[in-house]
This record gives sequence, structure tokens and C-alpha cells, in this order.
Amino acid sequence: MTALGAVFRPQLPPERLRALACLADDTGLDELWLWEDCFLEGGISTAAAALAWTERVRVGVGLLPVPLRNVAVTAMETATLHRMFPGRAVVGVGHGVQDWMGQVGARAESPVTLLREYLTALRALLRGERVSTDGRYVRLDGVALDWPPLEPAEVLAGVTGPRSLRLSGEAADGTVLTAATPPDGVRRARRLIDEGRAAAGRTGPHRVVVYLLTATGPDASARLRAELAAEGLGDVPGLGVAGHAADVAGAVGRLVEAGADSVVLQPTADEPDPEGFVRFAAERVRPLVS
Repeated sequence: MTALGAVFRPQLPPERLRALACLADDTGLDELWLWEDCFLEGGISTAAAALAWTERVRVGVGLLPVPLRNVAVTAMETATLHRMFPGRAVVGVGHGVQDWMGQVGARAESPVTLLREYLTALRALLRGERVSTDGRYVRLDGVALDWPPLEPAEVLAGVTGPRSLRLSGEAADGTVLTAATPPDGVRRARRLIDEGRAAAGRTGPHRVVVYLLTATGPDASARLRAELAAEGLGDVPGLGVAGHAADVAGAVGRLVEAGADSVVLQPTADEPDPEGFVRFAAERVRPLVS
């Protein structure tokens, strides 16, 4: 069955998270996703709080920018979430927005090289291995977690370009695609991911998570058009959905048909009722999604 989620956008103040997380949990939404956008809210801190406040909903971080975080710290924090909340934490990592990385003095000359080294080391640490590596960016000397996850912990990569999508297939357990990805883009991403998987001889499952920019209510179409235009995406066909539950479920279905395993409804930045949006996703859209 397709997993359906919603985004808690970090443009909302952190103190709004508890109510939305509990609502997602109570109404039966499958997943709640959080962002670590600079310079708004921390991904691990918000995920830990949301998991502690809830009982069943999965909480995803999409994504942690790897130039900001030593891989050993990411492994420690990820493992801790998995030990405390088994089966409910999902962590994605990625290049980060390069302008933001430059602002904090962490911009990498080769983001793809960094992500490759990072994914390899992070997944090995989470498997409980002792890791020594002397890469261009990632250097570890006999590092092993004292408290690795008790069960396999998937690591997703949030990527967009062809080289990075192939890398995700080679070195990650899943891929997070932005709301700038229409159904045809999901198909292209799946092909590139599969090329990477084949090159690495990987045959296990690879989960694809896609954000879907979503607006509902009387002014939904106008809000959707305005946000797409503001992001420079107004001329891209097939992006986003505005309308009632059936319209949204149809858009979800098209992404699933294209290769998505999880679809995460992303409200517009000016969504007037975030709690109502979560309730709409869980109570009206979820029953229409198979």
C-alpha cells in the first residue's frame, strides 16, 4: 500500500509542531516529514520531539545537509532515534542548498564525492561496523557505534541531478524527490536510480519518496499557481495539485504509477490552516489512496 504523508514546513514556528504531530498520529496519517532548511529548524531535534509526542506515525527528516554534519554525529543521532522509536524514524541526507552551505563556510568543491563517502560510511556505521576511511571529505579512524540500531536502519538520499540519482541507487536505501518532480520526472529518476543499483549489483528494495505540492480550499488554485511561479516552476506541466480530496488522490495515484512508494503532501507556504491540512490529508485523501 502507498504511504501517504504530510510536511510540517519549517516556516511554521517550532512550537506549532506538537499539535500537528499529534494530529497526524491521531488521524491515521502514515508519515510526517520535517525539513532542516537553513536557518529555520533542526531536523534531529524536531524529529525526536515529534516521535516522543506520538505513538505510531513515522517521522521523516528530508533532509540533513551533509556538509553541516560530521558523519559520526549523524550516525549517533540516527541510531539513537531508531533505538528509542523502533521502526518509526526515517532519515534522509543530501547535498544541501549550495548557497546556504557557502554562507556557513561548509560548501564542498565536489558535493557528489562528499555524498558518496558520507553514505558509504553512514550506512556501515548504522550496520554496527567499525569504520576506518581516509576519503577526500570523510575521515574516520576505527569508529564504531556502541549503540547501533537493533534492526536495519534505512538511509535515504535527497537528490535531483542524474549523477546524484545514480549515486542514490548505488549507495542509499531510498531516494527523496522534491515537489519539483512531475510524474515523468519520477519515471526518469527511477531509471537513473536503477542504473546505479545495477552498477552496484544491488537487488534489495529502494523506496522512492516524492513531495507533492498541494492546495485545497476556495483559493487553492490561485495559491498553487503563486507558489509555483515564485519557485520558477510555473511552466512545468504536471506539478502540484489544487482541489478536493479526489483531485489530490488522483495526483497521488499518478506519482505512484510513475514509481513513487510514498507521497508526501506539501502545503503551500501560505497555507492558512496547517492543522486542517493534516486532517484533510489523513481523513479525506488517505481513504482514496490504495
